[in-house]
Amino acid sequence: MFNLITKRQANLKNDVLAGLTAVLTLIPEAVAFTFVAGIDPMMGLYGSFFIGLITALFGGRTIMISGAAGSMAVVTTAFIIMFGLEYLLAAVILTGILQVLFGIFKMGKFIRLLPHPVMLGFVNGLAIVIGLAQFNQFKDNTHVVFDAQNNFFTYAGDWLSLTSPEMLTMMGLIALTMAIVHFLPKVTKAVPAPLAAIVLCTLLVSFTPLHSKLVSQVVLDQRTSMIEKQIIDDRFDAIKDTIPYGQYDAVATQIAADRPSQAQINARWNENQQRMLDSGEKEHADPLDGSLRGEIPSLHIPTLNWDLSDSSATSALITVFFLALVLASVGLIESLMTLSLIDEITQTKGRSNKEAIAQGSGNMLSGFFGGMCGCAMIGQSMICLNSGGRGRMSGISTALFMMVFILFFPSVIEMIPVASLIGVMFMVVIATFEWTSLRLFGKVPKSEIFIIICVSTVTVLFDLAIAVSIGVILSALVYAWNSAKHITVRVDEDEKGKTYHLVGNLFFGSITDFKAKFNPSQDPNCVAIDFLDARLFDQSAIEAVQGISEKYKKLGKTVYLRNLNNESAQLLRKANDIVEVNIQSTLVA
Repeated sequence: MFNLITKRQANLKNDVLAGLTAVLTLIPEAVAFTFVAGIDPMMGLYGSFFIGLITALFGGRTIMISGAAGSMAVVTTAFIIMFGLEYLLAAVILTGILQVLFGIFKMGKFIRLLPHPVMLGFVNGLAIVIGLAQFNQFKDNTHVVFDAQNNFFTYAGDWLSLTSPEMLTMMGLIALTMAIVHFLPKVTKAVPAPLAAIVLCTLLVSFTPLHSKLVSQVVLDQRTSMIEKQIIDDRFDAIKDTIPYGQYDAVATQIAADRPSQAQINARWNENQQRMLDSGEKEHADPLDGSLRGEIPSLHIPTLNWDLSDSSATSALITVFFLALVLASVGLIESLMTLSLIDEITQTKGRSNKEAIAQGSGNMLSGFFGGMCGCAMIGQSMICLNSGGRGRMSGISTALFMMVFILFFPSVIEMIPVASLIGVMFMVVIATFEWTSLRLFGKVPKSEIFIIICVSTVTVLFDLAIAVSIGVILSALVYAWNSAKHITVRVDEDEKGKTYHLVGNLFFGSITDFKAKFNPSQDPNCVAIDFLDARLFDQSAIEAVQGISEKYKKLGKTVYLRNLNNESAQLLRKANDIVEVNIQSTLVA
């Protein structure tokens, strides 16, 4: 399925360099995902640190990098708009608790139930999502618009012209990065190729006339857009109750088009900073710029309204629980499937329950320290793996480097051209996508091709939890259908009576064919059903056997069940009060 990587011992130098390479792509991606969620970039960075460190130290899979992930960020967008950050932090903490319980009760074993087509669909869908996320960087003039379909304000941007100097420079740097990542390992593996590509592109932009968008500009644009949205939200909230019927969308669109001035944006930013200083959330006010410099996060208990007599408070708490349930599901599915993927690539074995507990502990800690929720990140994990990472130190160094950069050297990240990071991520997409799946057409059953396409499509359009759930359901239905077609009966008849030798599994999908095999009116008085090569699986099977027995009984004939295995006999005995059958013999285990 994948290009297998030969087992080799962890090496401290390789692990540290792999961690450094992974963090250079993780920080901008975590920042971008916070923009999707509509929160400050530092929340994504703090969350990535806590989750990444805890999972690297105590998780069930080395090499795997965890952090603030887009699959979880998209789920929180509408929730933040409706309930705010305090309730989001509560949901993050509850997400962690649910994930820890998942691991404690050893439910990680259910990852083994994921069929191969679902795994292929997951890998391909996630690769497409990672690739599509990079194209947002080819836009400028980010502004707020009203989404009439979902009834809230969101962000939009204008595509760069293909012939503009900025676009041409970005495309050149992307091509250079991809070429270095592809060809450098053929020359030397002393330095991770993605790291070399990022460093070279950064030097080119810093010391030549080339001009390209930097990480600092992305952060500044993101913060400015978020403040702009806050102002527009407040303007609309002040008049929405007075808007005439039928003019809601038009008024909202007009308000979004009236963009706040830079002076208004600066004033709102300073107001927010002062509020955080007064509440003790921060020790120093930050200017509105593209800096990623942060402080050591402090413990913060989310402030919630626990008045259950207040219907809005009750509704908010219920919504927190269901959001946490969705976040926990998405995070665990992505983490455990990434774990399985790395297991297959490295020919080693991770521990899913241990990883679930570590993911949950990391999310709980993140929520208490003002961070975003997260999970395993397949892109950064592949970068770490391809850069030579093998041991726990690769994940630990990723988290530690992140905090070092945030606290002491933020300018190192800020000066990186976004184009080089896009190039690295495009190479991750190429390496992650399972291209051999395209050659499966005509070679595997059409149902499996359909499942692969379905899971990939739903992953791109909706989210991973829905995609995997649909994939598992479709696989189960296909299995049930195929099993139902393979039930056969061989008939023997002698002077003692007639014997039906049943072959196959009797369950809800096969009972119709099972019933059609019998002819009570034409059969002798003594009939036996031999289950030597068959098995009863569910209540539908029990009812089918009972129905056949009743038909013969009404005609004064008797049906005996022979050679039932222990499980089938036990099913019938448990249903003793609702069915009446004659068990003549059972198999001895």
